[in-house]
Amino acid sequence: MKRWKASMEWSKFIVLLVGLVAFVFPFILLIVNSFKENKAITASPLSLPDSFNLANYESAFTKMNYVSAFTNTVIITVLSVLLISVLAAMTAHFFVRNQSKFNQYTFFLMVAAMIIPFQAIMIPLVKVYGNLHLLDNKWTLIYMYLGFGSPLAVFIYHGFVKSIPAELEEAAMIDGCTRTQTFFRIVFPVLAPTSVTIAILNVLWIWNDFLLPSLVLTSSEQRTLPLSTFYFYGTYTVDYGPLMAGLLLTILPILVVYLFAQKFIIQGVMQGSIK
Repeated sequence: MKRWKASMEWSKFIVLLVGLVAFVFPFILLIVNSFKENKAITASPLSLPDSFNLANYESAFTKMNYVSAFTNTVIITVLSVLLISVLAAMTAHFFVRNQSKFNQYTFFLMVAAMIIPFQAIMIPLVKVYGNLHLLDNKWTLIYMYLGFGSPLAVFIYHGFVKSIPAELEEAAMIDGCTRTQTFFRIVFPVLAPTSVTIAILNVLWIWNDFLLPSLVLTSSEQRTLPLSTFYFYGTYTVDYGPLMAGLLLTILPILVVYLFAQKFIIQGVMQGSIK
């Protein structure tokens, strides 16, 4: 029996180790090749670099217009996530506390919108906004992210708002709080674990998104980091060295954020799963 348990533990360890290697290997390969020239990458992508030359990073930083692209990405991601979190929570709260037929139908329509693939509406969407001269504007992109991200956020918030006793809000209103003050002082703080989960999902989606910004943002001044990495793809060639460095520069900020915020992220996910 003990041998069987020991063999099971070793089997789990080996499976986890293989999974870890499979997960980390592409990232390590990206780092290694970011220090190589194109010839070395194409000749032997698995070999170590001869020297740790930062020329690829300098080229990527310049060609990507990194500061501008980074600023655009941060603005779009932060504002989109904040708007989705706050407005979706308010919408879900309104649906739960006002059980009318109209609100029920509206909620079902919003949830049903999640099954519509973006590829099915992207051409009409871009055509309409193009005719209105609203393209090449980060605020238009933020508005679109709000529209596409709200249905899932409302659906998640809706289930958690129902678990909050209405008596808490009634007591706050008896003490003199308005409906808005009650929501932001009582309801929204209780939804903090859910908000963390929704923020994680949306930050990963918006920061790494390429398709929607490529349709909306056309000028180089408005480009995000994922769009800027596409600069290294030519008609017949690919500048692999700077491309690898550019990809690393793109994902590095979000990795740093998650390293510093992982404690709060794990707490939010755990509390949300318990509820």
